[in-house]
Amino acid sequence: MAGTPSQASLLLQKQLKDLAKNPVDGFSAGLVDDSNVFEWQVTIIGPPDTLYDGGYFNAIMTFPQNYPNSPPSVRFTSGMWHPNVYPDGRVCISILHPPGEDPSGYELASERWTPVHTVESIVLSIISMLSSPNDESPANIEAAVSAPYNILSLSLSLSLSGASAVVKKDWREKRDEFKKKVRQCVRRSQEML
Repeated sequence: MAGTPSQASLLLQKQLKDLAKNPVDGFSAGLVDDSNVFEWQVTIIGPPDTLYDGGYFNAIMTFPQNYPNSPPSVRFTSGMWHPNVYPDGRVCISILHPPGEDPSGYELASERWTPVHTVESIVLSIISMLSSPNDESPANIEAAVSAPYNILSLSLSLSLSGASAVVKKDWREKRDEFKKKVRQCVRRSQEML
């Protein structure tokens, strides 16, 4: 049966058609190349009231031939400074990890990939990640260490031990550094429009 579309390609074509017919706020998606349904270009709009607000962040979703049994990979092609995005742009969230038990024991099997996920649910999870980073399992250690929420939590715990003056100065400097790097990503994303 050479030339017969696979189950994966049929499902991806259906999801593409559904997104074109019923667009979802916060992102747009389409094929990188009309001849390859396994590679999608996604543009995520920075979530309102976050440091990413106003940004337009491009990413590539690459689907395996056995989709939906295995998850796609997602990589930002726009600069992204975030604790759950590797420096090379790869997104690290539980639903993109292969199904089954986590070898490191960090994630529950129920948090990992299942075939019920769609392009829409994946991208909405990434948008949620931008709003609420997971600082317990960072992909980008430098971004996680400088993230304002991590520093605030460290500041509060250390202030109880009497080290507050030094920590407050450190927190302000690192918070400003984090915000500056995110603002640079937002500006660069706007320049690419």
